[in-house]
Amino acid sequence: MNVPFFRPHITDAEINEVVDTLRSGWLTTGPKTKRFEEEFAQKVGAKHAVALNSCTAALHLALEAVGIQPGELVIVPTFTFAATAEVVRYFDAVPVMVDCRPDTLCIDTQKAGETLEAIRQGQPVAGLKPPYQRVRAIIPVHYAGQMADVDGVRALAEAYDLALIEDAAHCMPAYAKGEGDTWRPCGTTADIVCFSFYANKCITTGEGGMAVTDDEKLADRMRVMSLHGMSKDAWRRFDTKASWYYEIVAPGFKYNLTDIASAIGLHQLARADELWQERRRLAGVYQSAFADEPALWTLTEHDDRQSSWHLFPIGLVPGTLSISRNDFIDALKERGIGCSVHWMPLHLHPYYRQTYGTGPGMFPVAEAAYEGLISLPLFPGMTDDEQQTVIDSVRELVQQHRA
Repeated sequence: MNVPFFRPHITDAEINEVVDTLRSGWLTTGPKTKRFEEEFAQKVGAKHAVALNSCTAALHLALEAVGIQPGELVIVPTFTFAATAEVVRYFDAVPVMVDCRPDTLCIDTQKAGETLEAIRQGQPVAGLKPPYQRVRAIIPVHYAGQMADVDGVRALAEAYDLALIEDAAHCMPAYAKGEGDTWRPCGTTADIVCFSFYANKCITTGEGGMAVTDDEKLADRMRVMSLHGMSKDAWRRFDTKASWYYEIVAPGFKYNLTDIASAIGLHQLARADELWQERRRLAGVYQSAFADEPALWTLTEHDDRQSSWHLFPIGLVPGTLSISRNDFIDALKERGIGCSVHWMPLHLHPYYRQTYGTGPGMFPVAEAAYEGLISLPLFPGMTDDEQQTVIDSVRELVQQHRA
């Protein structure tokens, strides 16, 4: 049996909505995108939502909206996808990397605090040397769908006067407990929260993203900058009740989301809880299947978190197997099982090594996780037989190569 790493879960509702959009004559940003924004904001409990063509665009506009300047610093986890740090470089600003926690692989707030204090004291950090410009923002990443320590990160943001921007590309929905044991949805715990609707994410528009915030000024700025810095967006300019007139108020970007994409998103959003519960069920099956295997580790879902389970990573415990992670993946592929690795830490990539002098040994937790990390197939619509094939294959390979 061949098991793909991911298979989109699209129903007739999404298809029919796209067809309706095509027949409407309105294909680009228009009424369905506005509806998608309104319903998404309501779903996550935010006051404002700005639909964009990617999470990368959302992160970029978020940094622009909080006023980042060339040479300023932004705290990011080294254990993340390229977009989290590359958007900092768009401004000729400096990403300052910190390590992750071993149990969640989310940003280690203690390490982040130590880094911030070292910068305040004018000490070298992560390959960087003083003098430093202002630290403008911090961007925690909710790895695999579990929210980072949002209260700890918020405390750092307040103590060091930082904008807090969450990279929630893996979330929808996800929750963290706050005071009084109240569950807070991802989208309510930062100045700006950025979501992804890429094809394999928890809900999809094919390509797409969303930035949400309670700050009207930040939302307005991101909205204006998402479409060439126009004072009015395209769908309002060509609405029969709107004026043709617009002004360019800033050198903006081309980041708007189309109504075709939003047509898919509207029905994915309506099914978000259904898709989430299916991911949770599948993750629970994996957790039970591997719980008694000493050669494997899995992530810890904390009692005060509810993960989206965008990914199900496992790790090979060092010294327990006679096979490398890369060869383990190749063996799974030979059995017809698609898998991936999320991710090689940023500080090991050539660009950051050459630009900032980072390298092995700098962030040991992220490096140790990466060495054995494998992301297994997990997606709504995955059959019991498909999942059992993955489980059996993993366990058989472990048995064959036990050290």
